[in-house]
Amino acid sequence: MKLLVINNLASGFGEGAVYDFVRSFSADGDEVTMRSTDGSSDLRTFLYDAEDYDAVVAAGGDGTIATVTYLLADTGIPVLPFPAGTANLLAMNLASPTEPHALAKMTREMRCMDFDIGEIELPSGEHCGFSIMAGAGYDATIMKGAAAGKKLLGPMAYFTSAVANATPQHATFTLSIDGHEVRSSGVGVIIANFSKIQFDLSLVHENLPRDGAFDVVVLNTKDAFGLIPALIACVLDRSGEFPGRTDALEIYRGREITVEADPPLVVQYDGEVTSRTTPFAVRMLPKAARFIVSEECCRVFAKA
Repeated sequence: MKLLVINNLASGFGEGAVYDFVRSFSADGDEVTMRSTDGSSDLRTFLYDAEDYDAVVAAGGDGTIATVTYLLADTGIPVLPFPAGTANLLAMNLASPTEPHALAKMTREMRCMDFDIGEIELPSGEHCGFSIMAGAGYDATIMKGAAAGKKLLGPMAYFTSAVANATPQHATFTLSIDGHEVRSSGVGVIIANFSKIQFDLSLVHENLPRDGAFDVVVLNTKDAFGLIPALIACVLDRSGEFPGRTDALEIYRGREITVEADPPLVVQYDGEVTSRTTPFAVRMLPKAARFIVSEECCRVFAKA
C-alpha cells in the first residue's frame, strides 16, 4: 500500500505517536511518504499528488484533519483521521481507536464510510471546511481561552476556560436557515455536523453526520450558568434517558445557514479560532468525506 502522511508537528502534546503508527503499519512493498508542518504551511502544497496514494493520513488536531478532509472533498480518496491533538473530537465521534497500532491495523483493513462535511464562508470571502462543528460566540471564547493550557491540561483546558469565561458577550442573532429567517438572542450559535463534544457529551440526541443536514443550536441564555440545565440533560443522554434540552438551547435543522450577530462575535470551526467575526455562512457538502473507520463506527452509522 501507499500512504501519504500529513503530520502537524505542532498539534497536541508532540509525543510522536504517528511515527509508531508508521512503524506498525509498514510491511514489505509498502511506501509511506510523510510531509510535516509546524502549522504554517499551506496544506494544499502537501496534497498535490494525493490521488497517487491509497489513502491519506491526517495526523494532528481536529482543525488539521478538517483542512485535509476539505481539500480532498468529493475525490473519493480515503482519509484516516489520526488523533494527534488534545480534544480529538472527530476520532471520538467516529468511535476510532487512539492507539497507533490499532489505527495501523484499521488502516490496513481499509474499511471506509462517506460522511457529510461543512463549508464555511468567512466575511473575507475565505472558504474553509469543518467536519464536526462551526460557530460563533461562547464556543469560540472557550477555545481561545483553552489554547494556552491544552498541552498541560489536555481536554480539561476547555472546562477551565468555560468557567473562567462564565459571562460571555450576549448578542442578538439573525439566522437564515434554508431561506427561512429566525431571530433569537444568546451567547453563541453552533452549527453541528457531528454532535459529540468534550467529555463525550452530545449537543443533540442523535448523531447524524450522514443525513445531509446540520443541527443549528442557539445558546439562548444570558451567561454560562444558564447552560447548566442543558449540560445536565446532555449528561443524562449517556444513561439513555434523553431528556429535553431545556429552553437554554434552541435547535433547528438546515443545509445552508447564515449567521449574523449584533454585536459581532468571533468565529471558530473545528477548534480553530479565527480572527474573523460574524457574519458567516455555511453549506452542507453531503457525504463528501471518505474516512477509514472502525467496525464499531460501521455499526453505529450503517443505517444513517
